[in-house]
Amino acid sequence: MTRTSRAASQPSATAAPDPGVAADAGSLRALEFGAVVGILAARTAFTPSRELAEATLPVADARHVALLQEQTDEAVRLLDEQAQASIGGARDVRGPIERARRGGRLSVQELLELAETLHATTLFATRLATWRGRHLGGLRDLLDDAPALRERIERSIDDGGEILDTASGELAAIRKRMRTAQDRVRERLNAMLRSPDLAGVIGEAIVTVRAGRYVIPVRAEAKGRLKGIVHDQSASGATLFVEPLTVVDLNNTWTQAALDEEREVDRILEELSRMVEAGADSLGASLEALARADLWLARARLAAEQGAVRPTLSEDAVELLSARHPLLGPGAVPIDLRLGERFGYRAMVITGPNTGGKTVSLKTLGLLALIHQAGLRVPAADGARLPVFRRVMADIGDEQSIAQSLSTFSSHLVNVVRFVDAAAAGTLVLLDEVGAGTDPTEGSALAMAIVERLLGAGAMVAATTHYAELKTFATEHANVTNASVEFNVATLRPTYRLTIGLPGKSQAFAIAERLGLPPDVLADAQRRLSAEHRSMEETLAAIQRAETARGEELDLARQEREAATEERERARSGMTRARREAGKLLEEARRAADAMLARAEREVADLRREVGRVQAGGPGPHRRSEAAAGLDQLERRAAAAREAVERGAGAPKDQEMDLDDESEAAAARVEPRVGLFGRSRTLGTGGRIVERWSQIDNLGMLQQLGVIPTPGQG
Repeated sequence: MTRTSRAASQPSATAAPDPGVAADAGSLRALEFGAVVGILAARTAFTPSRELAEATLPVADARHVALLQEQTDEAVRLLDEQAQASIGGARDVRGPIERARRGGRLSVQELLELAETLHATTLFATRLATWRGRHLGGLRDLLDDAPALRERIERSIDDGGEILDTASGELAAIRKRMRTAQDRVRERLNAMLRSPDLAGVIGEAIVTVRAGRYVIPVRAEAKGRLKGIVHDQSASGATLFVEPLTVVDLNNTWTQAALDEEREVDRILEELSRMVEAGADSLGASLEALARADLWLARARLAAEQGAVRPTLSEDAVELLSARHPLLGPGAVPIDLRLGERFGYRAMVITGPNTGGKTVSLKTLGLLALIHQAGLRVPAADGARLPVFRRVMADIGDEQSIAQSLSTFSSHLVNVVRFVDAAAAGTLVLLDEVGAGTDPTEGSALAMAIVERLLGAGAMVAATTHYAELKTFATEHANVTNASVEFNVATLRPTYRLTIGLPGKSQAFAIAERLGLPPDVLADAQRRLSAEHRSMEETLAAIQRAETARGEELDLARQEREAATEERERARSGMTRARREAGKLLEEARRAADAMLARAEREVADLRREVGRVQAGGPGPHRRSEAAAGLDQLERRAAAAREAVERGAGAPKDQEMDLDDESEAAAARVEPRVGLFGRSRTLGTGGRIVERWSQIDNLGMLQQLGVIPTPGQG
């Protein structure tokens, strides 16, 4: 299961992470990990699995991460095979199970919820009956649907919470006595209501119950005319509810039966509770297994909704193609993120204008690393790769603290100091606006020194900045690369696309111009820029234009390559189809040749038998001569057909005709004729010409010349 810690969401930002957890509370908060956990929890089916989801934390051990991802993989496969798989109907019955374990008696409602949970367990276990995966298979072995307990509860309590007569034979007998006593007392009282002797005494002709006894309403002024026990009166005092003395014994019988029923119901509930107590350990383990399965299914559902994938584990590379921030929904702009030794750099400096998407890029990198290590799939394209980070550290946003008398710069620096101390191989450090909040010269120098120190410790680093000095630093440093976010100056809106390898521009002047700052103020500002700064910005702009042009050329080349590939595939498909059709025609021709040969040989055999009869004393010499001539002719025809079929590919090379060669020279060299061997390179087949009746195109020639005529053409 995902490592959990309820205290993890509460400690201060300066606290170290719990053992085995890949991030402290401050970094989790900065990267909004809790919001993703909330989305995950909303996809669970009941409280136990929701609590597991809410306690999800990223783990720092590679084997543990692999285990969590395997669990999610199995849940994804289960939903692929059984889209409706769920633990629907299960209830949080941990409290009732624990109370039964301690000897307490469960209520009717609690027993009903337990029965519903057992029913859901049965359905889920049935779905897993033939499952071969070790994780869900292991949970299946823990599921206990307690069929005897469930049957007993369902036989005792109906859906409305009423105890059924079938709960016990004693209860059925008691209720029969109750109904008999009830019928008798109501019959006696109804007879009194209809009696002419009590006309003027009865207030309203109804039988009702007061204080657990059957009574009739009597007018207060006439109470002396009916002997009985007064149990109640109306609000006005005008009506008394009287139990006549003549029905006291009948009421006593009914009341006693009701008391007996109550005791028997209590006994039945106690019996059911003791059955729960006897299976408490197994029921508790089963409920926990349901909760874990539901958590895995929730991770799978979230992966399906986000189009997320399982990254391949890689020790030296972060590669997230078309990565999307999981909290931005379907409108998130995909970005490509690459970082690590595999790409020749372990640090990335992201630059660009405010609100341009620098922080979103930083958060996307950090958050996807964390959710991967929590067992979730990451919203990115296939081919994603991620390391398992021992620790992810993020300083993002303004954590100015009035209570601790910390400025923005100081609050950031407190975090950076911790990160520098904890950085090592296998750590990821994310710094938003590194070195900001102080003198730009000192801040940029400090930022470069911090990145250098983190790299020296073996960490991967991603940082955002506006400092031009850091762009130069990234250009010159072997282990650092620039990256930029695009900004549409015309609309004053970011595109959120990230380009690795190019530094970005702050676009301050362009934005100011679009917003209406007077031209003379802009011109004055331009003059105040140092020559070195202007030169660097011009160089960066030239590099960006060149990179854009190269990208357009690559896109054009890619499109042309795809078009050529499609054309080649179409040609290959047509060739394959032509060869298949030619092969079919040749096969039909061979079958026709075999039939001709067989027919000729049968005729020869018939004539031989005829000649034999003639020679044995049939018709005269003239008849024998005709038969012999016919036999000779058929034998020659059969021999010719047999030779045409059997010789096949035996023609010498100088007697072969290339059916694809349409040149005049080829036509002059070899004239198509019966007995010549023809071959087509295009169709990849050939055969002996046994008859010729037309000459059209190459394909037609092969079909018509073939090895022998096709049926109906010879």
